[in-house]
Amino acid sequence: MKNNFFPFSDKRRAAFSCILILFFLIATSFTGFYLYAAETIQEDCETIDESEPVVEEAVDEDSINEDFVDDADKEESLIGESPDDEITIDDDEYDTAYYPTEDIPAIEFRGTLVFVIDDAGNSLYDLEPFLNFPGAITIAVLPGLPNSIESARRIREAGKEVFLHQPMESIGGRNPGPGAIYTGMEREEIREIINRNLDELWPVAGMNNHEGSRVSMDEEIMEIILEICQERGIVYLDSRTTALTTAPEVASRMEINIAQRDIFIDNEQNLQSFRHYINLGLERAERQGSAVMLGHTWSDKLGELLIELYSELIEQGYTFSTASQIINNIEP
Repeated sequence: MKNNFFPFSDKRRAAFSCILILFFLIATSFTGFYLYAAETIQEDCETIDESEPVVEEAVDEDSINEDFVDDADKEESLIGESPDDEITIDDDEYDTAYYPTEDIPAIEFRGTLVFVIDDAGNSLYDLEPFLNFPGAITIAVLPGLPNSIESARRIREAGKEVFLHQPMESIGGRNPGPGAIYTGMEREEIREIINRNLDELWPVAGMNNHEGSRVSMDEEIMEIILEICQERGIVYLDSRTTALTTAPEVASRMEINIAQRDIFIDNEQNLQSFRHYINLGLERAERQGSAVMLGHTWSDKLGELLIELYSELIEQGYTFSTASQIINNIEP
């Protein structure tokens, strides 16, 4: 019977059949490879789906510090690659190995410096450099002036110590300013004036005298002043505007601790003189343990000079304190 489907000779039909079989084998191979690849990809996708989703973590502002702690813990865990490799550090060994403190020379203490700056309340501009002083400082504010209350507020805000700079009668008859007390006043009038001045600037840590050479020589008035200090829980600093002051004697009799001025920095208005008197104060601090140095807000460049000298004096072994700390025997 004649084969109409393969109208070729037997040899040609055999060759054609081989070609078909070869094509079928190739197609089968490609199909198997495709199915294997598809199955592998599907398994990988299932593995990814089972893991935690990767999303951008929102930042909780309240937990920022906790995140820093966690990161520090992670960094410590990287010291050893496994628990067996973990490195432990002995605190004592760490301190001596990496920070040999015995090789660092200790700074020898040379004295405590107390800078008291008088006459605040006049100019807020003049006050500003002293507010920027990096160490402890006492600033005494005059009462009854346009900027008295604001000066006291700014001093406290800057973390400095506020004193009432109490105006008092001087020997020369010079007007000491608003809120002054005089030797001819009655006891109650003196008490009323001083308490009113304190209330204006309150809270304050202490009081010192503005002018006041005549009042300082009057034991009775000095006793009234120190009584008020006791009642208000504040200290007294004698500016020593006269060598004949009775404040130390009266304080001793009343068993009250007070301090006295050692050096006036700005008797002469130039930087060379400022430096000279500050050096005298440094010598006094070395001899007696501390020195109280008085200056004024209106002294040009004094605030800037104190700021400039601060680090140098610290490196030399001086410490800074306030007037109330010295009087109350509180270490700075």
